[in-house]
Amino acid sequence: MSRSDCPDARWRGEVLLRPGVLAFGGSIGPTGVHAHHAVQVMISAGQVTVAGADAEYTGTRTIIPADAPHRILHGAASGVVVFLDPDSVAGRAATERARTAGWSDGSAWPFDPDASVAATTADVLRNLAPSGDAAPRAERHPAVAAALDLLPGAVASGTVHTADLAARVGISASRLTHLFTGEVGLPLRRYVLWLRLMIARNAVADGADLTTAAHAAGFADSAHLTRTCRETFGLPPSALSRNLAWHHDEP
Repeated sequence: MSRSDCPDARWRGEVLLRPGVLAFGGSIGPTGVHAHHAVQVMISAGQVTVAGADAEYTGTRTIIPADAPHRILHGAASGVVVFLDPDSVAGRAATERARTAGWSDGSAWPFDPDASVAATTADVLRNLAPSGDAAPRAERHPAVAAALDLLPGAVASGTVHTADLAARVGISASRLTHLFTGEVGLPLRRYVLWLRLMIARNAVADGADLTTAAHAAGFADSAHLTRTCRETFGLPPSALSRNLAWHHDEP
């Protein structure tokens, strides 16, 4: 479970959302102590100070591993914060970099405050995993392409069973999960979770209350949606619709 004792309204700017990636661009505010399942990468024009369980880290590039308690002590007027699924190619690469070089190794990653969140996020992904998430992709296996087409509707309709999806695209469940992870860069079950979060966020943006948004995305209730959002990002779902301009791109 994530923990936070800081108001979310200090986060202002623009946001990019796609399966496996949530990125904020704008001002980075201080936070209370919290933890989240996503790996967090922060790039900023000025130095940011983050306190972990045993040390403080200051720099213009910080990587916070999944499930690590931390708080932002001093933020920056301009920066990008990228949340990565730890099971994704880029998430695994970021975790390994934090393990070997520390949360902040003093390296200055180029940051253009005038660049879009999408462009900055693409740079982060290329830096972390040049041959992974951000690399040009070969043509996908037909079954994976078909699964990607079917999943939004399947997620919106209810529980997604891998065996049923595999049958619809004409291959075995084990083959589909293997191909999907390799070609999409995110395990199928994790991809489904991110789709649910995207559907819920879109519903809230369209004016739905949290209960309606939760049901539209296949969560049991608003408490389930809130718990999942906090566990993944360290923020309640309401924070993902306040003070923020939303953008989407294709993975």
